[in-house]
Amino acid sequence: MAQNDHMEKIVSLAKRRGFVYQGSEIYGGLAGTWDYGPMGIALKQNIKNLWWKTFVESRADIYGIDAAILMHRDVWVASGHVDGFNDPMVECTKCKKRFRSDFVADNVCPECGGELGPERFFNMMFRTNVGTVSDSSSVAYLRPETAGGIFTNFKNILDTFHPSLPFGIAQVGKAFRNEIAPRDFLFRAREFEQMEIEWFIKPPENDAEWQKHFEMWQKELRDWVSLIGLDTKKISKYETPHRDLAHYSKRTVDLKYEYPFGVHELYGLAYRIDHDLSSQQSHSGVDLSYFDQETKERFIPHVVEPSLGLDRTVLALLDSAYMEEEAPTADGKTEERVVLTFKPELAPVKVAVLPLMRKDGLAEKAREVFDGLKTHWQCQYDETGSIGKRYRRQDEIGTPYCVTIDYNTLEGGTITARNRDSMKQERVAVSELTNYFKEKLF
Repeated sequence: MAQNDHMEKIVSLAKRRGFVYQGSEIYGGLAGTWDYGPMGIALKQNIKNLWWKTFVESRADIYGIDAAILMHRDVWVASGHVDGFNDPMVECTKCKKRFRSDFVADNVCPECGGELGPERFFNMMFRTNVGTVSDSSSVAYLRPETAGGIFTNFKNILDTFHPSLPFGIAQVGKAFRNEIAPRDFLFRAREFEQMEIEWFIKPPENDAEWQKHFEMWQKELRDWVSLIGLDTKKISKYETPHRDLAHYSKRTVDLKYEYPFGVHELYGLAYRIDHDLSSQQSHSGVDLSYFDQETKERFIPHVVEPSLGLDRTVLALLDSAYMEEEAPTADGKTEERVVLTFKPELAPVKVAVLPLMRKDGLAEKAREVFDGLKTHWQCQYDETGSIGKRYRRQDEIGTPYCVTIDYNTLEGGTITARNRDSMKQERVAVSELTNYFKEKLF
C-alpha cells in the first residue's frame, strides 16, 4: 500500500468511525485543529489513563499536577519563549500564503509557483489579554508547553510533600502553538496534548551520575512503546548532534516513528541541567533550591525530561494498528476486512453486545447482558444491520470481543464470544462472562 494511500485510509477511517473530525468543519474547518469523536476520545483517554497509572499511580517517586493553561507572562520570559520561540517564515509575493522557510526546498511557492519574499521570524505563542484592560500589563499567553507549570509548582511540591531526590513531577495537558504550516493530520497541530515528566536529580559530580538517570528513562520510554503496542520496527532512535543541542541541554534523544508521511519525532528525552529552575528563580526572585537533609547542602536540582506527545501517540497507534486482510464470509467466499489491532487496554470499546435479531426476546436479553458488562468495561450495544456488518464495524474500531445473543442464549444460557484477531468463536455461559473477560482482556 502506498504511503499516501495508507494515510488517506487512516484519515477516512478516523472520521467514518468517530475517532477524529476536522475542527469547525461546518464552517470549512480551522487549519491545525481537530475534534475527537466518541471513539477518539475513548482511545485518547485510555492512553492517558495507562500513562498516568504507569508513571504516577504505580510509583511513589512521581507526583502528579494539573497546572493552569493561562500563566503569568514572566513564566515564558524566564523560559525564553517570549524572545526565542520563533520559526523562520516566508511569504509568497503572489498568493500571499506563508510557509516555514525550512520546509521549502527552493525560493518558489509550493502552492502557486510564485516568488517567495525574504525570511523573517514568527513567534508561535498565542497571545491574549487577561482582565478588562487590553494593554501591555495584561498580556498573557496560552502555554506553548506543559513543563512551565511543573517548574512553577516545584516549590509547592517541596513544601507539601518533602520528597527525597531523585523524584519527578508529571502532568498531562493541553499546549498551544501557532504553527505557520500545520500539517500531516494530528502530527503538527495548533492545539495538542503532552504527557511530560520533569525528573529532578542532585547536581552530578560526573557524567556517569546523570547518564544513569538518562539511560533509565530511555528504557522507560522503550518499555512504554512496547506496553501500548506500537510497531517496534517503525521506532528509531535519533541522537541530537552536540552542535545542534540547545545551550541548556547536554544530551537530547528523540524516539522517532515511521509515519506514513515520513520518520518524525514521537517522544523526546533531554538532560536540561539546572536551566529551568535557575531561570524561574532568577526572574521570580523566589528561592527554588532544594535542601538535602543528609548532606546539609542547598542546591538547584538538575532535570531529565521525558516528553511524550499524546496526539502523536494516537496517530502512531492508528497507523500501527491499521490492517487490511481477506476474511471468510458465511457463504464460503472472502471479503476485505479492515481491523484496528489495538491492545485491549487501549481499545475504545472492549466488548460489543449484539443480538442476532431484534425479535423473539433476543434484543431484551442482549440489553440485560450489556447492562451487566458495562459496569466493568467500555461496552457498546449494536442491533443495526446484519450480524456480519456489525462484526465489521466493531473490527474497524478495534473492539477485541463481540458477544452475540442468539436462540441458544435463551434456551441454554450461553452466548457466542468472537475474538477480533482470530475471528474464532466460542460458547460461554452468561453467568461466566465477567470472569471470562477479566482473563481475556487483561
